[in-house]
Amino acid sequence: MLDKLLKQLLDYLPNLLYALIIFVIGFFVIRLTAKLLRAAFSRTKLDKTGWSFLISVIKATMYVILAVMVLSQLKVPMSSIVAALGTAGLAIGLALRDSLSNVAGGFILMFSRPFKVGDYIEIGGKEGNVSSISIISTKLLTLDSKAIIIPNSIMTSKTITNYTQEDHRRLELRFNISCREDFEHARDTLLEAVTANSYTLDKPQLPYVRMSRHAGSSVELLLRVWVKTEDYWEAYYGLLAEVKSAFEGADITIPFEQLDVHIKNEE
Repeated sequence: MLDKLLKQLLDYLPNLLYALIIFVIGFFVIRLTAKLLRAAFSRTKLDKTGWSFLISVIKATMYVILAVMVLSQLKVPMSSIVAALGTAGLAIGLALRDSLSNVAGGFILMFSRPFKVGDYIEIGGKEGNVSSISIISTKLLTLDSKAIIIPNSIMTSKTITNYTQEDHRRLELRFNISCREDFEHARDTLLEAVTANSYTLDKPQLPYVRMSRHAGSSVELLLRVWVKTEDYWEAYYGLLAEVKSAFEGADITIPFEQLDVHIKNEE
């Protein structure tokens, strides 16, 4: 029996050797292919997030093909390989059905491209800069550097607000002046402050001021002006300070909340 087993082992040794060679060659081919793809994609204008995700999918597919080739060389029946893959796929699918929905969400994000790495987005009450997009989840970094990990299934099922996708944003500010002030004078003063601000733009629309509301002791002015997306917050805070200084320089009263108390003397 020992001689029979030894003879069978010697007969099987070439297949084992060829399978090992196929595995080694295939392993290095996959690594070389991934390296060449990274070099090729890095020279294009494609987003890194998209092509990194694509390369990971290609590598996984090539490893599956390599495994099938090795098993075939080891004389494992193809029907057994297919059955094993089917059984394994079913078991993995049942065990990881939630994760698979995240994987499907990752593919949807790659193809629909509602945002990319570096964009500032809001979803489900959470907001931050997109730090990374993996096959399972998306990572956001808040302005105070807190990491928020959101499953891709949620990213594809909720409404996403992308604040930085477009080149320009409209800035809207509201200012209150006393109801006794001249509206035309206040509007001209406000527009002069806007013109002096280096971040405001004349396109796609000129800055404009409208009277938007009458309050008890004040009039509300609405300012709308366009700025570059990356300059939004600089323009926002800059205009708040500059308009206040301009109103003070033009002797325009900015009302404040007050309460008049009348004491009735009953004797």
